[in-house]
Amino acid sequence: MNKNDIANIRKQFKLNSKYMQIRDIFNVYVKKETGEIYTHVSQHFDMLEKEAQELFLANFKKVLTGQLDTKLFELKFTPDVENSTQSILYEGLQFEFLDDWKESMLQIVEKMFKVSVYEFDTVVTFIRGEYQKPARKRDPESEEGGDDEVYTSQFVFCSLNKTDQPKKSLTFDYIEREFKPNTNLDPIINLTAPLAGFMFPAFSENAADVNHILYSAAKSNQPDYRFIEDVLNCEEIITAEEDKATFEIILQKVIGDEVDTEIISNVYEEIDKIVMVSEESEEAEEPRLDYKDVERILTVSGVENIDTEKVEFAFKDIIDDETREFKATNLVPKKIKINTHVADLSINPKEMKKVKYIMFNGKKCLLLEIDEDVLLEGFKLETVEL
Repeated sequence: MNKNDIANIRKQFKLNSKYMQIRDIFNVYVKKETGEIYTHVSQHFDMLEKEAQELFLANFKKVLTGQLDTKLFELKFTPDVENSTQSILYEGLQFEFLDDWKESMLQIVEKMFKVSVYEFDTVVTFIRGEYQKPARKRDPESEEGGDDEVYTSQFVFCSLNKTDQPKKSLTFDYIEREFKPNTNLDPIINLTAPLAGFMFPAFSENAADVNHILYSAAKSNQPDYRFIEDVLNCEEIITAEEDKATFEIILQKVIGDEVDTEIISNVYEEIDKIVMVSEESEEAEEPRLDYKDVERILTVSGVENIDTEKVEFAFKDIIDDETREFKATNLVPKKIKINTHVADLSINPKEMKKVKYIMFNGKKCLLLEIDEDVLLEGFKLETVEL
């Protein structure tokens, strides 16, 4: 899945969606520490009160919020796993009767709480429904396409949420005209900060992909690896943060410890070009870089004495895998931070060439090229010629 696929699905989590029909919702309340199921309730989604529907839809959108490989991860199922979650979910989509589907989902809940025990009660919410997407845009001349031709797929969606205990408070009774303590002790389901979630199947080029699942972590760059392996039964993943850190170590291995800011700027600019070309061509697969791509990028960026053997050796030495490919979108930081005792700077990677590290009168200095006047406390700084 790419970010456009996820965005298209996310925006359909709304009331009276044209392209998504949620049929059933199944809530499972699980007790803290023991992981025992206290109760579970199912009903048709349309039978919920409108306010409840809106709360759940906002929760589902929250699950699908975040960057790929940072908070959202497309996972590949591990083959040949006994009682695999892939099989449970796939068979669950085929069940016509609600009770059969519920039994399948309870199997997944059981797997969840064999892995994790929480210090608070939790609620696992499942929905199942149908997602549609037009196969192609409507042609204004032939009037073909649009809703006349759609891809249709059944799906299961899950959200895991904690419960919060209500705080003691003082209320005012307008009828009795007196102040009273709030005696409502019902747990509050925290739908604004999901602990985890997933959607099955994943979607690729508008087609359902039952060999992959979309997983959502609670926090960026902090996926629950036990949940991925033991609950979802999926293969290991690499976060965007890990991808970027490994790439930087390889660059250091190839270039050396010292580098000119213009070269760093050129490297990120070249990677950004690759990403932009991919986005403009609307490719389904995000661009990936192998050691040959890295060699070309470093060469055109101005790094001297670069050859294929040197870059390939760095791949083998750092990650022990010369076939490893880096996802290009993971490698360009939004900002590069330069921290000193005097000041902290945050700079666009493509603007790094305007920063120079120089010696002036025997002192180390950062020289920053700018195009505009500098204002300080309302004053325009005086220009000094050096």
